[in-house]
Amino acid sequence: MSELGLQYLISTVVYSVLGFVLFVGALYAIEKITRFSVSRKVVEEGNSAVAIVVASIVIAMGIIISAAIH
Repeated sequence: MSELGLQYLISTVVYSVLGFVLFVGALYAIEKITRFSVSRKVVEEGNSAVAIVVASIVIAMGIIISAAIH
């Protein structure tokens, strides 16, 4: 593997880990900001409205992180 290819591989791994950490941090922040447990509402109570809101936040975070990496 050429040195240039190795550099791209390392930067991809670093940005992937950074994106994952930011993603988990955002989910943790959502859980702390809301007055109720988001995971309990979605998993135990089956509240699909909360699940849709969380899914939209997940998609938005993915777009933001993708744009920041690019």
